[in-house]
Amino acid sequence: MSSSTSFSLSVPLEHVFKALGHRVRLQIVRELIAGDRCVCELVELSGLGWSSVSRHLSVLRNAGVLGEEKRGAKVFYHLRMQNVANFIRYMEDPEFRQRADAFVASLR
Repeated sequence: MSSSTSFSLSVPLEHVFKALGHRVRLQIVRELIAGDRCVCELVELSGLGWSSVSRHLSVLRNAGVLGEEKRGAKVFYHLRMQNVANFIRYMEDPEFRQRADAFVASLR
């Protein structure tokens, strides 16, 4: 798995936020927080067609949020920006936010 692959942010930050700013793309990212998924799984989970899911994956990939890996005849996607998962957890999970805030406060 390439989730630990380091990379430099070669796209402007606003492209990352724009890529995350669509509900379908955010749903895809949420699914990938749990682990790698093949395109066929993402199509099924989203309820959209292959072309729509492929377009959304392309936006996320071009923004550097996702990476892909071909395994046999299937293409699997994974999060390249693991901190995106932390950001989503921070925004959506009050317990995670409380622990993170307490940690940051302890560093001061």
